[in-house]
Amino acid sequence: MTRIKVLLACVSVAALAACSSVPREITMRGPIALGSPLFDTRSSYGQFLAGQAALRDGQSKQAATYFDAAAAMDSGSGVIDERAFTALLLAGDITRAAAVAPTGADTTEAVKRLSVLTRVVEAIAVGDGKTANTLLTTSPPGFPHQQAAALLAPWTAALAGDKDGAVVQPTLRNDKLVQFFGQQGQARIFERAKRYDEAETDYKALTSNAATASIFTLDYGAFLERRKRHEDAVALYDTALRTAPNDIGLMRARARAAAKGTPPPLPTIRQGAAEGLIACAATFAGERQAQFAQAYLRLALRLDPARDEAWVLLGDLMNQNEDPKGAIEALAHVPPTSTHYVTAQTKTAWALNDLGDKAKALEVARAAAAAAPGDRDAQVALADLLRSGGQWNDAVSVLDPLIAREGVSPDWRLLYLRAVSLEQGGRWPEAERDLKTALKLNPEEPELLNFLGYSWIDRGENLKDALAMVQRAVNARPQSGAMLDSLGWAYYRLGDYKTAVQKLEAAVELEPGDPDINGHLGDAYWQVGRKTEAVFQWRRVLSLEPDDKQKAEAEAKLKNGLGPAGAPVVKSTAANN
Repeated sequence: MTRIKVLLACVSVAALAACSSVPREITMRGPIALGSPLFDTRSSYGQFLAGQAALRDGQSKQAATYFDAAAAMDSGSGVIDERAFTALLLAGDITRAAAVAPTGADTTEAVKRLSVLTRVVEAIAVGDGKTANTLLTTSPPGFPHQQAAALLAPWTAALAGDKDGAVVQPTLRNDKLVQFFGQQGQARIFERAKRYDEAETDYKALTSNAATASIFTLDYGAFLERRKRHEDAVALYDTALRTAPNDIGLMRARARAAAKGTPPPLPTIRQGAAEGLIACAATFAGERQAQFAQAYLRLALRLDPARDEAWVLLGDLMNQNEDPKGAIEALAHVPPTSTHYVTAQTKTAWALNDLGDKAKALEVARAAAAAAPGDRDAQVALADLLRSGGQWNDAVSVLDPLIAREGVSPDWRLLYLRAVSLEQGGRWPEAERDLKTALKLNPEEPELLNFLGYSWIDRGENLKDALAMVQRAVNARPQSGAMLDSLGWAYYRLGDYKTAVQKLEAAVELEPGDPDINGHLGDAYWQVGRKTEAVFQWRRVLSLEPDDKQKAEAEAKLKNGLGPAGAPVVKSTAANN
């Protein structure tokens, strides 16, 4: 398991308040194309609007270009200066972002704080420890940057030549992230000062803690290798491999230590500072604060541009922000020699798929899976891409050996994924078998309850059992529109159309763009005599990019309704088992 995955799974911090480092968007009624006359780029306002649109669409580099031009036309505008700074930061041009970082009286407090942090990082990057240290002590960035400030402080002290200040472990009240990564930083600074016993005390504390051992084992092992204690390093790696036998980083480290190869060098001050920023970025990503996470990763990469896991996480964020081109560009920084290469390639495949290049996406995914036949994530990504492209049997063929390898108690998620492909491929009895097996392994998993329950409902089978299952799913996830749709459809199939309407209306409110849910609501409206509203819903289905089956069903209903007797155009309800 990579450090980023472990960090996202293990580090728990208080939820961030609804505070943004990015000024509030100028609200508009609906999207405006960049070619619109409103984006007259001959004016600073036109450049500003174009930058707003680009930033909203995740195109940070393009946004930076527009805001930079706007600032040049209208220097001194607080809003434009803030936007230019933000766009440059998100685009990764930290040097320019630090140069234009707004600090004036009309600058919002949130941007001032991020400006200070950006200037601190740039000072570290150019080796100006005195400036970095002064900024942190005289103008410490406040919420939500206290963690970053605390973790950077020892490194700025070390860069400024303050040997005593550098070895003080940073603390924040009840903050585990600062505690753990602060201790890691202290260990490295002790090692830099040749205070090896104190460094090892820190490493032992981190690796003896069950919550952090997997995060810091490679660091402690590298320390032991640098001390030429190869047998101790091998023993440490062996212990970790018993828990994570397929971890590529651990396997490579063990092989290197066993061969008494050249160990990883002690991280530089810049690299040590970057580590803390990446930890903060992972926390922001886990809290769905994507722009903070992206900004922190850009700052970290200014200090350590060869940090592969940061490029992977950045690519992930950009893909989530619907910027697949930016994601591909970020992921391309990960070299084939990296332990993160296969992960980067599988994520590149998904980005290519999002761009519509499905053939290239499959080519990349197949190569990644072939390069790492033991990497489950790579195999699962290939299977899911095959499934999304309608190659259901091929997807099943990829998943079969993964499930077989796990013996009598496979991961329920693998069974779930195979069931999806089997069901879509028309192999329902096999899909049903997988879902039942998965539910025995994890009987309260909402996704399983909903999938099997809805499948039975849609097939007119086991309706009472299916109703109970989807009700349990909804109880677990009341804000899931898909699960509420299953519940509404169950009532529909049981003939309780009034309740079906109530549930399906709630489902549409949660998932207004789902063709299936809108179609189901139209059917329910028809059954309670609200035929005008039924027709509206079926017409809406056609506006929501339906697949061929959904489109044909909606067109048939618009032409013929639900039949002269008012019966739903679905299979008749089977007897309950």
